[in-house]
Parts: sequence; C-alpha cells; structure tokens
Amino acid sequence: MLLTAGQVFLKLALMRMPSFSWTRAFWWSLMTNWQFAASGLLFALASLLWMYIVKVFPFSSAYPMISLSYVLGMLAAILIFHEEVSVVKWFGVCFIVLGCMLIAK
Repeated sequence: MLLTAGQVFLKLALMRMPSFSWTRAFWWSLMTNWQFAASGLLFALASLLWMYIVKVFPFSSAYPMISLSYVLGMLAAILIFHEEVSVVKWFGVCFIVLGCMLIAK
C-alpha cells in the first residue's frame, strides 16, 4: 500500500510540474511541491517496512507479494485518475492475485 500511495503522490506531483528543464525555476517548483515530498516519505516508509519483511519472512514468499502493488495501482488508476482499464488488464490483475494466493499457501 505504501508503494502504491507513493506512486500516486508522485504522479500527482508530476502532473503539477512544468516540463522538465535544467532551470532553477523547475527545481524550485519540484522542491516546493508537497505531493513530491509525500511520495518521498511514503517510499522511505515502504523501504523501512521492506527491510523488516526481508529480515523476518522467507524471501521466496515475500518478494512475489510486491506484485500486489500492481493490483492496487490499477485500482488507483481507476478511482483517482479516472482511467479506463481494458478487460485484458483485468485478466492480468486476476493472474497476479491468483499467483500471490498460490505463493502464500
């Protein structure tokens, strides 16, 4: 959830940003963008949590569970960014969930 929230805030931040340039104005707008800061904080928290998970759980079980962020990302795309998702993508999401269920058992 932290990874997906970080990606959502990153997209929101970049949507507010001007086109990329090596100007002081661009970098200032990036550093004063609260959504960009929120994305960094969420990524940092996700990294700390990941360190705990890798230490405590078998890597072969923990690592594939990261793919659930794709499922949450798809839901965020629909609910937050109002994107349309094709049937093929929904099948992909179902396969990811099924794979996670098989690995978790």
